[in-house]
Parts: sequence; C-alpha cells; structure tokens
Amino acid sequence: MGADVDSAVSALLRGELAILPTETVYGLACDAGNARAVAAVFAAKGRPRFNPLIAHVTGLKAALAIAELDPRAQRLAEAFWPGPLTLVAPIKDASAVCDLARAGLDTVAVRAPDHPLAQTVLEALGRPVAAPSANRSGRPSPTTYADAVEETGAFAAAALDGGPCRIGLESTVLGQVGGELVLLRPGAVTREAIERIVGPISGGLGEGYRSPGRLARHYAPSKPLRIDVTEPTPGAAWLAFGPAPAGRSLTFNLSPAGDLAEAAANLFAFLRAADRSDAPAIEAAPIPHAGLGEAINDRLQRAAGRVG
Repeated sequence: MGADVDSAVSALLRGELAILPTETVYGLACDAGNARAVAAVFAAKGRPRFNPLIAHVTGLKAALAIAELDPRAQRLAEAFWPGPLTLVAPIKDASAVCDLARAGLDTVAVRAPDHPLAQTVLEALGRPVAAPSANRSGRPSPTTYADAVEETGAFAAAALDGGPCRIGLESTVLGQVGGELVLLRPGAVTREAIERIVGPISGGLGEGYRSPGRLARHYAPSKPLRIDVTEPTPGAAWLAFGPAPAGRSLTFNLSPAGDLAEAAANLFAFLRAADRSDAPAIEAAPIPHAGLGEAINDRLQRAAGRVG
C-alpha cells in the first residue's frame, strides 16, 4: 500500500473520515460500524439522518456476511460486482453496519465499488465502509478529487486522489421487497441490463425510503435549474445534449455525439461548472429516457426539485 492509502486506512480505523474515489462519484468514507464516525459523516454533509448510507464491501462474500441476499440478488452481484449496483436486503450483522448508517431500518444497502484504491482500502480495513457522496447534502455529487476536497475536505483526515470518476453517476439501487426485486433508484446499471438477468422488476416508489439519494430536491446547484428546455434563454448556462449551435457562450455539452454514457460521466462536473459561471440560471436540454437516460433524467429532475 502507498502512504496515502495507509493514511486513509489509519484514519478510518481511528474513527475519522476519508475522501475515497469510486467509479461512480467520490465518497466521504467512514467505518460503517462506528456510530460516532457515521454521525460525523452526517454532520459534515448536513445530511438528514433518515437517509440511509451504502455499506461498501470488497465483493459478494463480504456482502453475504452482513446482508441476507436472495438467489436473484446474488446472481446480480455476480454479474455486476465490482460495479455500480447497490443491493438493499435484510440486515444480517447489525454490528458491521450500525443503526444510524441504516437510518434505523431492518435493511442494509450494500455494494462493491469498482475502483482499485477503494478496493485496496476495503481489503486493508477488513470491514464495511459507509461512503456517501463527498458533497454537502443536496449539492451535485463530486466526480473529481478537487470538487470532493472543496465540498467536504475540511472534515476528512485523509483524501485519496483517484482521478476523474469513470462513470460519474451514482449506483443503481435495487431492493428485495416482499419477495420482489424493486428498482429504488435508477443508476449506471440500467433496468434493461438487470432484467436480462433476473426478468421483470418493479418500480416500488413506496419503498424508496430504503434507498439513499431519494430526497425530492437532491444533487442541486445553487442557481435555478430548468430541464427539458429545447430553446435556451439568452444568458442562461446551457447543458446541451447532441449537436448544438456553434458560438453560443456558456454552453456545456454533455455529449456532442448524443452518447448517454458520456453524458452521465459529464453531468455533475458540468452542472458544477455551470453553477460557477456568471449565468443567472441553468437550463438543460431534453435527454432520452431509455437506458442510462432514465438515471440521468432522475438526477436532473431532483436537481430541479421536480420530484416528490
């Protein structure tokens, strides 16, 4: 392990916080079983305590030690882990993920991140890590080291620079609810990819409280955000998608080629850049809803306060 990784592991063992890169977004990490450390994460983020945290583990074996994953959930873990899929299941070992991290629920959200630094830290620590996005609650998630440090670096005893996040959009959250698999939050693993493995899944919005990232206003910039705008207002920062008129100032094109994966990777970074601009407001072009577009539209709707 490098010195930076050593310092992050040591900080987590002491009950302190560390900024940790993943393939989705940067996380503000702590020992998931340490209630005082988890409380420090909530305080640093200004996060409502009814919003559960994801427990990050090395893989399926570690997940089965803390969660009652049914056979279909295990098949999904085998297919997509390490990767951007979170599974919500009944808790097995409450000492490994404290009550506060689970928001008092009888379930736990668990995933294995696909980033070498995150995996190295988890292997060395030997226990689950709670690592919500390293931003102040409600703000756009950080997908670069600089943005993570700007948001919550003052609260972290260590910070690991893993480069820009490869995916840039939070994980899909799938729950075991009443014998069904329920999509609680769309994300980088699409509904279509999941259904190819386990068959049809339901929407289950009534169980959304079991998932992180389901506040009605979430991922929000400080400036007003309008979405599904086909003709941008003069002076507004414009989140374009696909071919866009040349020469327009304050245009941040999520993907000139209309590629949803590229748009997902750029979404939060460009939303932050637009928020830093001199524009009085931000406007976003329509994004197709198919595939990864379901997750992108979910984040934009929450950033604009149009869910709930």
